[in-house]
Amino acid sequence: MMAASYPTKKALKEAIGTRLRYVETSMYGEEYKPNVMLVVVGPSPYERKWYANVWTDDNGIITKVR
Repeated sequence: MMAASYPTKKALKEAIGTRLRYVETSMYGEEYKPNVMLVVVGPSPYERKWYANVWTDDNGIITKVR
């Protein structure tokens, strides 16, 4: 599960149309892949206050947040 660098889920939703800011948390390799649903936690990998599903395009631009 990746960590999204946004203070709230609302802030993440407001960032639709911009590049996703995230922190890789896996020691087994990169978690980010374009054009798939990503499960993210925020506001940091250690302070898990919210969770979201995020979709991005080929360029890492956020297209949908649920």
